[in-house]
Amino acid sequence: MARNDGVDRTCARNMDVADKDIGDAQAHNEREKEIYSNEDIIPERSSLNVHFKEPTGSYAEMFEQMKADNIISTRGLKADAVHFNEMVFDVNTAYFDNHGGYEFAKQFYADAYKSAVEIVGGEQYILSAVMHADEINRAMSEALGKDVFHYHLHVVYVPVVEKQILWSKRCKDEALRGTVKETIMQVSRSKKWLSKPAMDEDGKPILQANGKPVLRKSYSVLQDDFYQHMRAAGYTDVERGERDSTEEHLTVTRFKVAQEKQRLEAVTAELTQKEAQLDDATQAAEKKKQELKSLQAQTKAATGIAVTVQELESMGKKSFTGNIVLTPDECRTLKNYAVSSFAEKAEKLKYQQKYETAKKDAGIWKKKYIDLKEKAQPYLDAVEVASEKVRAFLSAILARGKEVQDVKQEHGRKRKEIAFDR
Repeated sequence: MARNDGVDRTCARNMDVADKDIGDAQAHNEREKEIYSNEDIIPERSSLNVHFKEPTGSYAEMFEQMKADNIISTRGLKADAVHFNEMVFDVNTAYFDNHGGYEFAKQFYADAYKSAVEIVGGEQYILSAVMHADEINRAMSEALGKDVFHYHLHVVYVPVVEKQILWSKRCKDEALRGTVKETIMQVSRSKKWLSKPAMDEDGKPILQANGKPVLRKSYSVLQDDFYQHMRAAGYTDVERGERDSTEEHLTVTRFKVAQEKQRLEAVTAELTQKEAQLDDATQAAEKKKQELKSLQAQTKAATGIAVTVQELESMGKKSFTGNIVLTPDECRTLKNYAVSSFAEKAEKLKYQQKYETAKKDAGIWKKKYIDLKEKAQPYLDAVEVASEKVRAFLSAILARGKEVQDVKQEHGRKRKEIAFDR
C-alpha cells in the first residue's frame, strides 16, 4: 500500500542504540515485556516470531563475551562511543498479504537475513535476528475484514571495521617498524557507515563541479544493497524505496492516522447531530409535559363524572328474556362505583350529623349565655358606674366567706380529734 500506487517497495533502516537503551531494545525484540506501549502487538502470536539467530544471553553479556574472545575490540574508543546498531528490514504489509502471508514472510526474511550477514560483515557480529509476526495492521485488517499482520525483521549487531595495528617507531627491530603488528575488528559505528563515492556506469567516481567526488550517504547504500540482494534472490516484484525519502516505512503509520482521522471526523459529526437531536427532543418533551399538566388540571374535576356516566350508559346487554346482562368487569366496575358512592354518602351523612349536633349544642349554650348575662347585668352595670366600690364590696364579702369556711374546717378538725381520743 505504499503511496497507494500498487507498487511494493523494500525498506532498510539502520539505527544507533545507546548502551543505556540496549536493554529496552532487547525486551522489545525478544518479547520479554508483560505490557507494550505498541497496541498493535498481539502477545498470543509472539510464539510465531522467527529467530534466524537467537541470542545466547543478554545483548550486553554477549558483547562482553565477544570482547573476551577477541572477536571484537574496543581499543581506542571514546567513553561515549556507540557499541550497538540495529537494522530493520521491511516491505509494505500488502506485499506479504498478497503472497500468502506468514509462510511467504518467513522465506522472504530468511533471504533478507543473508543480506544482513553480508552487510554486517559476518554472522559472528550479530547478536539477534528475529522476524516479528505478532504485530497487526489494524487499518488494513478493518479495510479487508480479516486479520492482517505486518511482518518485518530486526537485526541487532555490533558495527565493526577491520583495523591494522602497526609497529611503532619505538620498536627495537627496525625491520618491523611501520609494518602490520596485528589486525583487529574495531567497534566503530562512524567508520562502518562512512559515506561512499558514487560511481558511474563505467565504475568511475562521479565528481562535483569543484572536482570533489559525489558521496553516497551510507544509509542510501544500505537501501541499495538490500534491494539488490532481494532482487538477486528472486524477489523481482519489489522496487527499491524512493531515494532520500522515508515514505516507504511511514506509509503504514500514515495510513493508520488517515483512517483514524476519518473515523474521528465521522464520530464527531454523528455526536454533534445526536446532541442537536437530544436538545430538540428535550425541548419537545418539556413542552408536552406542560401541556399534559395543563390538560390534567382541566380534566381532573370532570373525569370522575364523565367516565362514570359513559361507562354506566355503555354497560350491559339485553338478553333474550329482556334482562340486562353484565360482564364480570362491568359488574366489578359497577360495584366499585356503588361502593364509592355509598362511602361518599356515608361520609357526607356523618359530617351532616356532626353539624346538626354542633348546631344544637350551640343553641343551648347560647341560651345559657343569655340567661347568665341577664343575671349578671346589674353587677356589670354597677362595675361600669362605680367599679372601685363594687370591687371593694365583693372583696369584703369574699373575705368574710373565707373566714366562715376556715372556722367550719377548724370545728371539723377538732371533732375528729375528740373522737380519736375517745
